[in-house]
Amino acid sequence: MKKIAAIIYAYIKETDRWLLLMCVSLSTFSVVLISGLYQSGIFGDSIRPLVMQAAASAMGAVAAIIISKLDYHSLAGLWKLHVPASYLLVLLTFTSLGVQVSDLIDDRAWLDLPGLPQFQPSELLKISFILTFAYHLSQVKDRLNHWKTLLLVCAHGAMPVLLIHFQGDDGTALVFALIFVGMVFCAGLSWKYILPVVAAVPPAFWVAWQFILDDDKKKRILSLVMPQRLTADELSRYLWQQQKGEIAIGNGGVWGNGIFNHTGQFQFVPEVHNDFMFSFIGEAVGFVGSMAVLTVLMAVCLKILYDAKSAQDDLGRYICVGVFTMIAVQIVINVGMCLSMFPVVGITLPFLSAGGTSQASLYLSIGLVLSVYVHSRKNLFMD
Repeated sequence: MKKIAAIIYAYIKETDRWLLLMCVSLSTFSVVLISGLYQSGIFGDSIRPLVMQAAASAMGAVAAIIISKLDYHSLAGLWKLHVPASYLLVLLTFTSLGVQVSDLIDDRAWLDLPGLPQFQPSELLKISFILTFAYHLSQVKDRLNHWKTLLLVCAHGAMPVLLIHFQGDDGTALVFALIFVGMVFCAGLSWKYILPVVAAVPPAFWVAWQFILDDDKKKRILSLVMPQRLTADELSRYLWQQQKGEIAIGNGGVWGNGIFNHTGQFQFVPEVHNDFMFSFIGEAVGFVGSMAVLTVLMAVCLKILYDAKSAQDDLGRYICVGVFTMIAVQIVINVGMCLSMFPVVGITLPFLSAGGTSQASLYLSIGLVLSVYVHSRKNLFMD
């Protein structure tokens, strides 16, 4: 027993314990929230979402600890293994193994393999992409602003974005695109490229509107920015979920109605345990509790950025920036959806929304950050 305690103490001493503690605290709160939803009867008699969230959080935390003990340089060098595997899993969603998990979700982004629970392979692709793209950037940093090198870098970034777009999950494709932007900017992309790209955003949006976005996605956007262009029935269809979410948040008031106290107060919000978990947080713990949750999420993001700054090399820095961008973007989009600032695009709230694959992939990414932290400190002390 003393030996186990000594090992745990030694690990806590060397790792980024504050980052790990904040992530575990958020996951624990998520399990409590889902317990409240289960008690309210939203899942019927099924306890599966609660068990899945608790198991994914526990296994994810263990996986993060294991990954943190592995050198991130070695993990990056294994790209020939995890890149083909992650892309293959995503490609399988285009076959009969791909499933649409809900009538409210219009893409087949989930995979149903025999003997396994359904999962979303794009979540695993995020981790593979961050690790591989960080490795790519670290190899070409000095030549990044040469047009031939930049062309290959852009091709690397475009692959997952286009693949996930054709899968039908444009919300996740947007996350990939912003991860790419954040990492390339961190690598030192010249302003001579940044300014023309910024100038090209309006015409690019016009092209996307005319030739890429389908009618359903256009109406989701119009329902927020130009509702007068939609019929009353269309507005009811596209805003119903968000209006329910806003009512739930407002119903929570300053202090909330309690996680386990829904008698006559609980507002039915579709997908409340997934995309609209922030609405339930607002209803259950009120404005004060919601701000506390957002503060912890912000602290997680800032801690990851601090670890990026403390990294001993470019590879470690780019990995941390990629993970930071992924988590920060998902927080902003998800909260924006719940507050009707953005259209519904199927993005979960990190560490808090129900979802085994999402929870596991988040902890895998945190494991990469912890690996950078641990091995950067080792190199620092060795120097």
